[in-house]
Amino acid sequence: MKQKSATKRIPELYNWVFLTPFLLVMILCAGWPLLRTVFFSLTDATLDSLKSSHFIGISNFVDLARDHDWWHAVRNTMTITFVSVPMETVLGMMVALILHRSFIGRGWMRAIVLIPWVIPTIVSARMWAWMLNDIYGIINELLLMASIIDAPIPWIASNTLSIVSIILVDVWKTTPYMALLMLAGLQSLPQDCFEAAEVDGIPFRKIFMNLILPMMKPTIIVAVIFRTLDAIRIFDLVYVLSCGNSANATMSVYARKHLVDYADVGLGSAAATALLFVIAILTVLYVSFNRKKTAVI
Repeated sequence: MKQKSATKRIPELYNWVFLTPFLLVMILCAGWPLLRTVFFSLTDATLDSLKSSHFIGISNFVDLARDHDWWHAVRNTMTITFVSVPMETVLGMMVALILHRSFIGRGWMRAIVLIPWVIPTIVSARMWAWMLNDIYGIINELLLMASIIDAPIPWIASNTLSIVSIILVDVWKTTPYMALLMLAGLQSLPQDCFEAAEVDGIPFRKIFMNLILPMMKPTIIVAVIFRTLDAIRIFDLVYVLSCGNSANATMSVYARKHLVDYADVGLGSAAATALLFVIAILTVLYVSFNRKKTAVI
């Protein structure tokens, strides 16, 4: 029995040996900066006095909870997340259903659809910032030529329209990513039942509601959770389109502003830690939900 137990432990030992380099890289590249951020959140550190900072406990978090700008950034983040993610999910499913069907040029179309997602976010954000400019932007020019508007619209200058613009650009940018995940899920489903349903003359609406949607539920849940976690930490798109405007700042933009612009490393680290805490809670909820679902299955 002891020999069998030792034999079973050998593969486990090999697993840890192969995982060790990855774990070391994660500790150096992610673990150490994370611990430093949490440490600075408990101090009065500034950019010019990192080494001479003093421990002040949770004072930065208390100041954060009292800061109106922080809660405004939280509201902006949640607005962008809970509006853009459902839109991206629905549009991604529609695109995936189209690309899943056979038609001439399907391969090229799949590649073209991915272009918005492939373009670096900072590049696409700058491109849209020029297009949405109220003076020389092409969006206003096209709307004026079509007589849809009578005067240029300040898409970025207006606080309300700026959030709307950020959401629309984010949907344009990330819908291909959701479509790619949905398409992978569709291709993993058994195709025989769909073909049989089409031969029997069942409308596509019923096929989608009764077959495709229930079988795609695990894929949709995973895609929505991953996209939600990514949307909560949105930074570059908001920072470029809003030009650092505090009225449209998200939690990550707020953290950057205090870390760099105001040189308040303590409060900025507290904001970053709070953002990390929100993401960690969502991750734990997802893992717990996934375990319960696996146990039921």
